[in-house]
Amino acid sequence: MRRAYLNTMKLVLPAISENERMARTQVCAMVATMNPTVTELGDIRCALSEAVTNAIVHGYGSPSDVDDKLLYIAVTLYEDRSLKISVRDHGRGIPDVAAAREPLFTTDDSGDRSGMGFSVMEAFCDRVEVMSRVGEGTKVTLYKTLT
Repeated sequence: MRRAYLNTMKLVLPAISENERMARTQVCAMVATMNPTVTELGDIRCALSEAVTNAIVHGYGSPSDVDDKLLYIAVTLYEDRSLKISVRDHGRGIPDVAAAREPLFTTDDSGDRSGMGFSVMEAFCDRVEVMSRVGEGTKVTLYKTLT
């Protein structure tokens, strides 16, 4: 049985760090129509920020030409007060998703990254799915049910 949805939205944004804020603003404005608690909205903002930042930093690195480096964000709000947010890139992909989901795992040699991105997403969502293919990109889907 398919769940009935209230609304759906798709965003396509250049994969630049300034658009992390744009994604958060747009998605949270849509989620706000479901009258979430302040805590729930904060959880969604935090998890989405991690997903978008990871797509930009790990999917594309430091893009010099953003024209072909895009983020695809899809949001669906359901009548049962649940929601699904997908963040997809067409970047490098993750060679070992299971290892990448381990707390403190990082491929960053500079010491700037803590390796806690997926752990943060999991802490603020009911479920997190990660699908990735090396050389083709990654899709992270966040699921949350509001009270």
